[in-house]
Amino acid sequence: MEEKERQSAFLSALNTEHFVLQAASSANVSESAARASIYIMALSSFLVAMGFASRSSEAFGPLVAAVLPALFLLGLFTVIRLVDLNGHYLQHLAGMARIRSYYRALIPEAADYFGAELDPRSMPSLQLGRGVAFLTTSPSMIAFINNIVAGAGIALLARSLLGAEHTLLAVLLGVASALILTAAFLAFQKWRFRMYEPRLPAESA
Repeated sequence: MEEKERQSAFLSALNTEHFVLQAASSANVSESAARASIYIMALSSFLVAMGFASRSSEAFGPLVAAVLPALFLLGLFTVIRLVDLNGHYLQHLAGMARIRSYYRALIPEAADYFGAELDPRSMPSLQLGRGVAFLTTSPSMIAFINNIVAGAGIALLARSLLGAEHTLLAVLLGVASALILTAAFLAFQKWRFRMYEPRLPAESA
């Protein structure tokens, strides 16, 4: 009887853990969408303001100088948080996959109801540096946009310092800056995702 009570308590704890992981993963998705929306809305508002200010050379320069750095910092903080949220999300998915694997092994018929067993290491989003999955995460999307914003700001700054006759050089500097920032982001994202990658019992022993 003691063993049955222990088994029943363990199954109840597994159900609770699965519910908690599911709620946490939903919260991660909601926060990711909210943070990405805030950045995109801020960027859209700034582009509209730039359109109006472009009619006046006296207003355009101060507006870009004041808002563009703040917008880039907002994007940078958003990207860092989104990377962490994605890492937590992957951990939650791996935890739910382990619980489902246990359910599958309870009785022979359970495999028909819980689907195929999922090895966390086989999840496409954890195969870092491979395929499109690593490049199409939500932090990648915001980072690419933010890096273009930074490149545009550097190009505008270079053009104002070098003069209109060096527009091509200013554009090249902006493109190079955006590419360097993108490479730095990809390295950062890969490093952070490795920290969140689930470890199987055999690996952690």
